Amino acid sequence: MSTVDHRSLPVPDSLEGERVDVVLAQLFGVSRTRAAELVADGRVQLDGSAVGGKSERVLAGSVLDVEIPAEADPLEVVPEIVEGIKIIHDDDAIVVIDKPVGVAVHPSPGWRGPTVVGHLAGAGFRISTSGAKEREGIVQRLDVGTSGVMVIAKSEHAYSVLKNAFRQRTVDKTYHALVQGHPDPLEGTIDAPIGRHPKFDYKFAVMDDGRHSVTHYETLEAHRFASLLEVHLETGRTHQIRVHMSALKHPCVGDITYGADPVLARRVGLERQWLHAVKLGFEHPDGGYVEYESSYPDDLARALEIIRDSH
Repeated sequence: MSTVDHRSLPVPDSLEGERVDVVLAQLFGVSRTRAAELVADGRVQLDGSAVGGKSERVLAGSVLDVEIPAEADPLEVVPEIVEGIKIIHDDDAIVVIDKPVGVAVHPSPGWRGPTVVGHLAGAGFRISTSGAKEREGIVQRLDVGTSGVMVIAKSEHAYSVLKNAFRQRTVDKTYHALVQGHPDPLEGTIDAPIGRHPKFDYKFAVMDDGRHSVTHYETLEAHRFASLLEVHLETGRTHQIRVHMSALKHPCVGDITYGADPVLARRVGLERQWLHAVKLGFEHPDGGYVEYESSYPDDLARALEIIRDSH
C-alpha cells in the first residue's frame, strides 16, 4: 500500500527568489526532477494555493506544503493477471508458459510493465525456491521484446535441477528468426564473444573481451527480402541471437536497435524484432525428457506472410 508523506516548511531568507523546484530540492531532499513531478501532479501548495509551475519564484517566509508519495520498490512483485500469457503445462515441479511480447520475466529497476512472476503470483501459482524474491523460480529469461516458450521452476528440487541443466547446456532451446537478406552459408555456427556495447549501455555487441557465445542456425525459408532461420543456442547471453545476426549483417527484421531497416519493419507491420522461442526440451526434474512448443504470435505470423508474398 502506498503512503504519502505530508510536509510543510517556510522558505528561508537564503532561498528568496529561487524557483520552486530548486527550493523543494533544497528543503525536502528530493531531486529536481522529482520536485518538478510533484508540482505537475498538483502536490505542492504555496501559502495555501496550488503552484502554477516548477519555475515559479518564491518569497522568503512563504509556506510550502508538499505531499510526497512513497515511491514503489522497483523489485516488488505485484500480483496481476497479464493478458496474453498462456499456460502450456503445469505440474508440481514446473510451469511452462507462452510469454507474449511486452512482458518482462521479473521486476527490475527501470521496468514498470507486466512481469511473468507477477502473473504467476496473481494466478495463484506457488513458487518456492531460493534466490531473490523477485526472481524465485526463474531459471531462464526471454527479452521483453521476445515471445515464446519458457519454463519456471516451482519447487526447490526443480530449480536446482533446471538451473544446472541450463548451466551445463543440456537444455534444447530452439528459436525461429526472420532475418534480413540471406545468410551465407545458409547454415552455420557463429562463435563470437558478446559484451556490453562500449557506447550504449542498453545494447550488446561482439567484443574481443566479451563472454563466450555460440549460435547455430539453418535456413528454413529464403525469400526476396528475408530468410526464416531455425536457431539453436549453445550459450544464453543477453540479446545473443540479435547481436550475432546483426554482426553477420543480417539483423532480425524489425530489430531497429541492432540495425534493421525501419522501412521494411513498417512494411511488414512490426514494432519489435521477429524472434520467437518456438521449442524447449529438457529432462524433467522428476525424470523423463519433455518438450514444449509455442506457435507464432499474430504479429510475427502476419509479417512472415507479407514476406512470403513479396516477389
